[in-house]
Formats: sequence, C-alpha cells, structure tokens
Amino acid sequence: MSYTKFVASLVRANSGKVNKIRVSPARCRSTVASPKSQEEKKQLEGCTVVQAEPVELISQTKNAKDIHLHKIHIDFDNTEEAYKSKRNIELLRSLLVFNLCAVDVLVEKNKELMELSRKLLGQRMFEKMMKMTFYGQFVAGEDHNSIKPLIHKNQAFGVGAVLDYSVEEDLTQEEAEKKEMDSCVSEAEKESPGADHREKKYKAHRQFGDRRGGVISARTYFYADEAKCDNQMETFINCIKASGGASSDGFSAIKLTALGRPQFLLQFSEVLVKWRQFFHFLAALQGKSDMTALEKKLELEQLKESLAQMGVGDKDDIENWFTGEKLGLSGTIDLLDWNSLINDTTKISNLLMVPNLETGQLEPLQSIFTAEEESQMKRMLQRVDILAKHAVENGVRLMVDAEQTYFQPAISRLTLEMQRKFNKEKPVIFNTYQCYLKEAYDNLTLDVELSRREGWYFGAKLVRGAYMYQERARAKEIGYEDPINPDYEATNRMYHKCLEYVLEEIEHNRKANIMVATHNEDTVKFTLEKMNEMDLSPMENKVYFGQLLGMCDQISFPLGQAGFPVYKYVPYGPVNEVIPYLSRRALENRGFMKGSRRERSLLWKELRRRLVGGQIFYKPVY
Repeated sequence: MSYTKFVASLVRANSGKVNKIRVSPARCRSTVASPKSQEEKKQLEGCTVVQAEPVELISQTKNAKDIHLHKIHIDFDNTEEAYKSKRNIELLRSLLVFNLCAVDVLVEKNKELMELSRKLLGQRMFEKMMKMTFYGQFVAGEDHNSIKPLIHKNQAFGVGAVLDYSVEEDLTQEEAEKKEMDSCVSEAEKESPGADHREKKYKAHRQFGDRRGGVISARTYFYADEAKCDNQMETFINCIKASGGASSDGFSAIKLTALGRPQFLLQFSEVLVKWRQFFHFLAALQGKSDMTALEKKLELEQLKESLAQMGVGDKDDIENWFTGEKLGLSGTIDLLDWNSLINDTTKISNLLMVPNLETGQLEPLQSIFTAEEESQMKRMLQRVDILAKHAVENGVRLMVDAEQTYFQPAISRLTLEMQRKFNKEKPVIFNTYQCYLKEAYDNLTLDVELSRREGWYFGAKLVRGAYMYQERARAKEIGYEDPINPDYEATNRMYHKCLEYVLEEIEHNRKANIMVATHNEDTVKFTLEKMNEMDLSPMENKVYFGQLLGMCDQISFPLGQAGFPVYKYVPYGPVNEVIPYLSRRALENRGFMKGSRRERSLLWKELRRRLVGGQIFYKPVY
C-alpha cells in the first residue's frame, strides 16, 4: 500500500467509513494545543490489582495548594518513629529474614529448601513456619478479610496500601516457553516463518520464552486462553473494589499481559517504534539528528518535499495527510504530531501498518490476520476499558505496570489513550516509567508535553526497573542494541532527571502527579529537598512515595507520620500459591541486603533501645 493510497483511506475514514485508518485533524497539531478528538477511543478494559489506602489527614485537605510549605526535615535515623507500629517479635522476624536473605546458598536454593521443608514438616506446620518468617514478612494474608488488621494498623500510622493478589501459576520452564511461543506467534507466522518484515526484537524467541528468568519482583503472566484472561480481569476488579472500600483515595495496579494475547502487544509495539524511527530519519534529513526527541520539529514544506522525493506521492496528495485545524500554523511537525497519525480503528489490524524506508510504501506488518486474532485484540482493549471504568466508579487510581521493552511501546500507548479519556478531571490512570532505560526521559517528557497541550492530568509512577538482567541477555543473544543504561549510576541520574522534570511540571502546572516508587533513601531525600525548594506541600497530594511491604519501614513510616502520602505494595494470597513471589523476594533481598546493612543496624538499634528502656513487651498503640 503506497502512502498515496494510505492518505486516500484516511480521507475516506474521516468521511464516515469504518475499517480504515484515519488521521484525526484535531490531533494533528504542531506547537499549538489541540482540542480533543471528536470520537472517543474504544476503551481499554482491564487492570490488575493494586490497592492503596491514603491517610485521612492527607486526603481530607482540599485547599492545601494555598498553604505555604514549611520546610520539612525527616530524620530517617529515628528508629522510635520508624518502628513504632512494630512489636518486638516483628523486629526480630525482620532481622532473621534479612540475614537469611544475605546467605547466597539459601537464596539460590530457596525453592528447593521450601519444598524439602514442606515434606519434612507437613503442610500445616510448613504454613505456620512460613507465616512466622518469609510469608509473614512480605505477604499480608490469605484473603481480603485476613489482611484487614495489617491494612488498618498501617493506615493508623500514616501508611496506605496498594493491594495485589500475588498468586502465580507454577509452570515448568518448558511449559512457560510453550505458552509464550503459542501466544506470541501468529497463525501467518507459523505457516510462513520469515515471510513478514518483522524486527527480531519484536518476535518471540524460545530461549527467552520463560519471561520469569532474570526478573526481580515483577509478577509474570502467560496467556492460556480468553477465559483465563476474563478470570484475571475479575480478580483485578475485586482488588479495585477492595481498594475503594478501604479508602477514598486508593491505588490499584494492573499488567496488560494478564488481559490478552501478547501477540498484539508485540506487533503494535513494533509499529509504534518503526513510525518513530521514520520520524527521526526525516529529522536527520533536515539536519536535526542531534536534538532531543521533543526539540525535533520538522519543517512542513521540507517534509512534504522529502516524502515526494521518496515516492510517497505528489505534493497535493501529501498535503491532505497533514491537513488539520491547528496543523501548519507554526509550519512545523513535532513527534507528538507525528504520533497522532496512528489512530484507532474499528478493524484493529489496520493499525499494524509500517513505513518501508526503501520503497516509500506503507506495508502491513503481517500479511493475514485470522478472525479470531482480530477478536482477541479487541477483547484485550475491552478488558482494559472495563477495569478503567471500575476504577472510576470506585474512586481508585489505576497504575499500569511497566513490562519488557518489546511490549512496552504498546502498553504505554494504550495507557496514554486511557489517560486521555479518564484523566480529564483528576488523575485516575498512572503510567509506569522504568528509569534504567536509555529512552526513559524522552518518553516521559513527550507524555508530559502531550498532557499539557491537551489539558488532562498527567500521572506517573517512577521505578528503576525489574527486567534488567533479562533485557540485557536477550539483546546480546538476539542481536539488537541494549536498551539499558550502562551502569547503576547512570540509572540513578536518569531517575533523578525524570523526577525533577515532573516536580517542575507540578510546580508550574498542578495537573501533574507522581509516585516515587523507590527503596533508595538518597532519592527520597532528593525528592524532599526539591519539594522544599519548590514549596510543594505534601498536603497537596501530588507527590506520593511507595515501598514494598516488609522492606524499608525506616523510610515509609517517618514519611507517613510527617503527612506525606506513602503506600506499601501489599501482596496477599494462600501460602502455597504465593511461593513464586516469595522466591523472587528472597532473590531481591539478597542484593538489597548486601548493598546496605543500614536497615539491619536500625532494627538492632531499636531493639536495644526498647530493652534498655524496659519495653520488653512493647505493643503499638493506635
């Protein structure tokens, strides 16, 4: 399909016909703010379960932005404040678990040791032992009712909850690889391998089919069938409802790979990346290759000439492509304008068209889509939409978790479309940015700029990332550029750069919101310094902090006591079914505890203080 035919199809689509790709004139903007699209996108349905419970003193403040911020200093060495919600036995359990997590042989063989313990002790005693140690440290309970005491206690000390039903399917590596290949390879690819113009990064590879390998703390879903996706959506809905029932300002988290066949995420990601690459190629023709993504602005007349020279079509044809209410007022096209050319259609497979730089043609990424594949794509979007609606109905904010880089462009784009729809009056949908990625800053700044132009509330969760080892190994083995920053220091710089950018956006435009999800005390202190400099009050509820249950209480609880919105990620589920989660938590704690002995020393310090002060039977009061 040539660009000329593509333009014609866009024009026909705008005149009322369906099943064609269309360009929305309202979204083809240059540097001018654009109005909303006249057709709302088909909504995405489905979100995973993370629930949060903010503290009353935070959520009740309505006019906090009018209150001048008094400079706040938090003492993270004050163990009495940090551990006032913990009994002595809980402090001892933390010390035991953290010390065990620092022993390499125990961590490496943790699954085998747990299986052996189950056989020797029997199921009942094994569960008791786990609840006294690892399960009790990192998991809140088995069901919605059993977790309530912990949730209410933490809330009394200023710490909310993000609920997650952390049950995982216990698959062998061979079973996981088979599920992945079956769900990521289309029928056309199975019949004619290599016939389509696919980049190897965005194709399934059996040696990396088990996506659990080299992953820290992130839960992994494998596609089985549509019924299982529906069941997982119902689980997420239950968590959203539980979050809404526990708090008027809760959080819930979802993973899009739980909600549909991942083949669509792979293919749509490749389309988005190729369109962006084409934009950068055209920018290089105009001598703008050294600029940042947001700074690159294509001169419209030069762009039209370049496209004509490539055989895309004559200038009259190309003119129709870039016609819109606001387009052309500045005479330039930036990446946000360019991205808006990819729009939703009734026939989802029409999205999967990519530019061929050699021929100047638009080509289908895949030659044939079966009716069932088309239906599966639509059902994934419908599940996401259902979950977003439930979040709105229950007063819950929805965080879309980040995943592997070969899925992430599609995940981010679908999240962006949810934000456009549901974030008009307040921040409901939050996207996740992994700052170990080289392109994290470009992606974040583009999304902030789009929210600014279109007038909706920007919501972000900043993390360092969960897939580093897997991503690096896959890039090296398959042969594409490593997407990860070169070292930990570079990732820290990226995290702080992204964080500062959003904080400045909050300072100038109160429509931005951010969750600082980190266990790094220096990053928390950096955030507090910037908030002090910018007079950003914690009472405004624009900057949130997040840590995992059972870790870094010396950060979470002092923040909560000082009035900052802070949340614990709270997993729950039956003992046997959360073993995969606990296994990864042990692996994460090994690196965490080897990198710093600070938390253990603070725990010992508080225990000694209580013993010397005669608080042998200390009981929290709330």
